[in-house]
Amino acid sequence: MPRPTLPESLATPESRGRYVRRLFATIADRYDLITRVLSCGRDAAWKRRLVAMSGAEASTQALDLACGTGDIAFGLAGRGARVFGLDITVRMLQLAHRKGAASPGSGDPRPARHCPQFLAGDMLALPFGDGEFDLVTAGYGLRNVPLLDPAIAEIRRVLRPGGLLLSLDFDRPPNPAKRAIYLAYLTLVGSALGWILHRDPDTYRYIPESIKRYPGADRVSAMLSRAGFEDCRVVPLLAGFMAINVARKR
Repeated sequence: MPRPTLPESLATPESRGRYVRRLFATIADRYDLITRVLSCGRDAAWKRRLVAMSGAEASTQALDLACGTGDIAFGLAGRGARVFGLDITVRMLQLAHRKGAASPGSGDPRPARHCPQFLAGDMLALPFGDGEFDLVTAGYGLRNVPLLDPAIAEIRRVLRPGGLLLSLDFDRPPNPAKRAIYLAYLTLVGSALGWILHRDPDTYRYIPESIKRYPGADRVSAMLSRAGFEDCRVVPLLAGFMAINVARKR
């Protein structure tokens, strides 16, 4: 039986969920490399900006969704916050634990008490009680959930009133020509990297395919407003190719 094409794999929430789980298990060990390459080396700066925008401090209870190898979680913890990092991919969490276990001699100055707690879980069914967090962050997370509205509802549920959501992700440039060039670039580079690293060009072609299906930062902002958030706004990055969604729970 032939393997489903990439569009077929993303056609339904169920098939998309299965595909995303398999994909991130496959790419986990190269995830940091890929984010650096596809962001032209800007990924770390965007994450630092998100962390700075959070205003996190010692009293902050924070949840970092789709935490990957832990960059945002460690940034928040470095400001003194108590942080939980959640990801659906166990291998990502293993790599995050490895970063947290780095010794001071390796250049990592984080005190042990500031290391995040990492756990496996699904953004559609968060393993936390209502109103547990002051802050929820996500790096490239909302674009990858099979169903966006239920994920937003779960985020709102675990935030306390007045709690802050910050989500960094690819955006969809509104200009058709600009969008076409952007997607073509990601397709070309992603195909090459997929073949070089995995002998499968579809591996990173998922990124432009997922962007085609993603509402984009402005529409996500409207969805957040309808779901019970306020002060919803978009911070554009890289000339609008990337964005940070900001919202606060009413």
